[in-house]
Amino acid sequence: MVQVENVEQLQQDWELWTNERDDQACTRLIEAYFPLVEYHVQRIGANVPKSVKHDDLRSHGFMGLYDALEKFDTSRDLKFDTYASFRIRGSIMDGLRQEDWLPRSVREKSKKIEATIERLEQEQGRNIEAKEIAEELGMSETDILHVMNETFVANVLSIDEPAQESDRDETYLSTIEDKKTLTPEQEIVKQSSNDELVNVIDNLNEKERLVITLFYFEELTLTEIGEVLSLSTSRISQIHSKALFRLQQVLKKAN
Repeated sequence: MVQVENVEQLQQDWELWTNERDDQACTRLIEAYFPLVEYHVQRIGANVPKSVKHDDLRSHGFMGLYDALEKFDTSRDLKFDTYASFRIRGSIMDGLRQEDWLPRSVREKSKKIEATIERLEQEQGRNIEAKEIAEELGMSETDILHVMNETFVANVLSIDEPAQESDRDETYLSTIEDKKTLTPEQEIVKQSSNDELVNVIDNLNEKERLVITLFYFEELTLTEIGEVLSLSTSRISQIHSKALFRLQQVLKKAN
């Protein structure tokens, strides 16, 4: 992912930083690997509200990159790009979790949309399309997708956060039940959910499937996908949101 023009200089900088903690070498290493920060800022930034500034994400990502430089063990059989990516992404997500960046108006709309989805699913006995919710609430389909996708990202939960349901000083990680083998009932539910998810993916149109594949499996940004498909970034974002909304309904039931 990171292209370095002078490999020899990079190796020298690593030696200076590892052995002497040389500040200038550190600065050059940060400059060399900063494209990793930009990459994750673009990917995460594609799914957060416009109120979240990319400069804030870069700041969090920069801290993750520096943390990676501080803690990376060059003796391990691990590429720094891979190690740093985990640190950068984690730092950005931690920064987002520490801030209540989802506006109250969006939270209220989200609750109204989710209540409508639940009611319509009970009435219709099937997954509900975004356009049906839009008609029910007098909103545009674009607004429905926008609110739901923002809420989906906002609900990302760190298992290291304190468990609100516990009276003791526990994290969600410590309260997770360790079961290697699912019960027969859980196996049935899991298989049913997987089958339904496969069915939903199969029923996405060609562009939706392609966008999902390129974004989540090939790890291209929305802008890069737009270049591949000769479409604008906003159009790719719209296709992505529509496909993600349909997949979310299945994943929500699986949980």
